[in-house]
Amino acid sequence: MPTRILPAGADPDAVRSLTTLLSQLPDAEPQPPAGDSTQLVDTLARLAAESVDELPEVVVVHERIGPVPALELIREVALRFPAVGVILVTTDAGPGLFSAAMDSGARGLVALPLSYEELASRVQAVAQWSTGVRRHLGHGSDVFGGVGGTVVTVSGAKGGVGATLAAIQLALAAQASGRPTALLDLDLQTGDVASYLDIQFRRSVVDLAAITDISPRVLADAVFRHDTGLALLLAPGEGERGEEVTDRVARQIVSALRSRYEVVVVDCGAQLSGAGAAVVEMADTALLLTTPDVIAVRAAKRTVRMWDRLQIRKAEETTVVVNRHTRSTEIQPALVQRITGTALARTAIPANFKELQAVVDAGRVHELDNRSSVKQALWGLAGELGLVRATEGTAAHRGSGRGPGGFRRRKE
Repeated sequence: MPTRILPAGADPDAVRSLTTLLSQLPDAEPQPPAGDSTQLVDTLARLAAESVDELPEVVVVHERIGPVPALELIREVALRFPAVGVILVTTDAGPGLFSAAMDSGARGLVALPLSYEELASRVQAVAQWSTGVRRHLGHGSDVFGGVGGTVVTVSGAKGGVGATLAAIQLALAAQASGRPTALLDLDLQTGDVASYLDIQFRRSVVDLAAITDISPRVLADAVFRHDTGLALLLAPGEGERGEEVTDRVARQIVSALRSRYEVVVVDCGAQLSGAGAAVVEMADTALLLTTPDVIAVRAAKRTVRMWDRLQIRKAEETTVVVNRHTRSTEIQPALVQRITGTALARTAIPANFKELQAVVDAGRVHELDNRSSVKQALWGLAGELGLVRATEGTAAHRGSGRGPGGFRRRKE
């Protein structure tokens, strides 16, 4: 049986040379190369959605790939597609890089300039390993081999616009519809998810910062299981420790969560950190909440422009949600869209704090009455974004006129 090999690298000449050598290996079947990290992950996700058996046995990653660095890319591939063996091609084959590559999930290292014998030996060994993993997958192993869950980030244009409440209700809607859901509080200094849900916790996202390989057991130890079924990964109680969660750590954590849950909702707060920027960049859907007042809308415009300048996310790939909306306000959602240049959620969240005050003060927002217009709107938004497994007659279903395709990030 031929060994399917997917080369990936940003340097066309290097990839062409690699592909030529791979085609000379016995029983090798090189696939069309991936030019960057996004294309590689998207290709694997598309194949995995059909079947684990459609995935290539071996992925060969050149060290000069981007925009995600090679080791971080290998870690994401290993977490999301454990049936694929990854080989790193590098000029530095020293023990330090070898150890780092193995910690990231690589199955082998090949030094540049390429040697036919070394490449053939490594590809054969990794292909045999991959075939063995797939045999176990075929017998019902718990190893995850699918495309991974949907990641939605919720950011506030400024503090106090309701991002945390929205993130919680979106996650609750997804969980209530039967989709296993995780809620990650990445507002690292001032995160309030625990307060809104009135819970006491010992572990937080910081406990995963020093771990290079987040296994399902390690992840389960850090997650707080809420009475609603939500899996909560909370911000640290000591805000200064939030600095320990770097962009690399954030990518690793979100990749681990999306490999175990169908929906991952991330509360990013209103302050941009390196970790928050990394997650907004990798999210399927990025929501930006604003209220219909001049100060908040200006803040939303600043945020959108900053994301674009920093190449985190383009304006058209960001979805603005208007919170505390009333028909009498001068600033209507369509105007917010024109000012920010973003996509606009069809669902606007009405202004009705009286409905919220009792559950917010009690820290029991998960007990918000089903008749609440705010809850109905937020659960309708979840349906609009495709986060719920909708059933006929639910509020989420009635609000789901637009599927997830209108909000998912388009990869270039």
